[in-house]
Amino acid sequence: MKPVISLKDLEEMVRSGKDFGSLPADALLTPSARDFMRDREGYGRPQGTAATDGRLSAPAKAVTSKSSKAEIDAFFKSAPVEELKRQLCNIGRRLWQRAYVDGNGGNIAIRVGEDIALCTPTLVSKGFMQPDDMCLVDLEGNQLCSGNGKKRTSEILMHLQIMKRQPRAVATVHCHPPYSTGFAVAGVEPPTCMIPEYEVFSSVAIAPYRTPGTPEMGQLVADLVDKHNTILMANHGVVAWSHNNVEDAYFKMEILEAYCRTVLVSSQLGKPPNTMTAAQLQDLLKIKQSLGIPDPRHGLKECELCDNNEWRPGIICTVGGVPSENNNASIKPDAEAEALVQAITDQIMAGKK
Repeated sequence: MKPVISLKDLEEMVRSGKDFGSLPADALLTPSARDFMRDREGYGRPQGTAATDGRLSAPAKAVTSKSSKAEIDAFFKSAPVEELKRQLCNIGRRLWQRAYVDGNGGNIAIRVGEDIALCTPTLVSKGFMQPDDMCLVDLEGNQLCSGNGKKRTSEILMHLQIMKRQPRAVATVHCHPPYSTGFAVAGVEPPTCMIPEYEVFSSVAIAPYRTPGTPEMGQLVADLVDKHNTILMANHGVVAWSHNNVEDAYFKMEILEAYCRTVLVSSQLGKPPNTMTAAQLQDLLKIKQSLGIPDPRHGLKECELCDNNEWRPGIICTVGGVPSENNNASIKPDAEAEALVQAITDQIMAGKK
């Protein structure tokens, strides 16, 4: 019987430092494993052209952080890397135009080799970046190159920890979209089973707050990326990773932000939102799994899906002393306040006589 190689098998090989050449010649790859192998073959290419999907084409020799300074400089200035720099600027401009970032907030990174990544600079608005502003770093955060002397983003460690933990992560995007960040500040995961696009393309979790840019923050996020591609960072913002390209990572921001906005609008319409059935969600999860997108619900029974127990849309207020259908206990009036109101009323009425 021919051996079947899954995505999990390949990820374990990468973590162990093994080469794909050691796979049996007659091995059968699952669709997600085949995509993963194809993605890995697009990394670290010092020559060739940049593909339209954001990866680099096949090289003659891979450049790593251990390559000579001359090789790294030549790679940083090569045509395919210049194209990726332009993509970073384009995504940054779209983040800024949609008000997903403010000031010099947000950052983006693209893996361009086994242990090197291209990233945005610190203290520059994402709406006005230039290709020469981009920086090249190793996976420990050490800066290797910069077009004009700018320093790499101060939050690069989080991006790199995602890439080290999740070998499939080709690109990462971090920003502060208002509606999504509102959920992060409230510490509430968006409810599920409402919109198909969200269920297929997003898998969201919340990471506890730590100071931005610290290894602790990156670690808490990295702990979640095996089963989630979009992380709400408590009291901070959102970060997403993609196994395809940087635009796909950005798309996850658009999908999440539109979803969070829609959920909040629906919660104000005076009736519980309609949700899809567990069977309908199961169909969407099958599509999601075929696309190689992680989700902790893969493999769960239908009865375990569509769990929104933590979702509490809105707060119902009542006037003191008047019970409502949602609040059976009356709120007792303040006796001193009522006496004061009555005394003032009596004085006003006496003055009119």
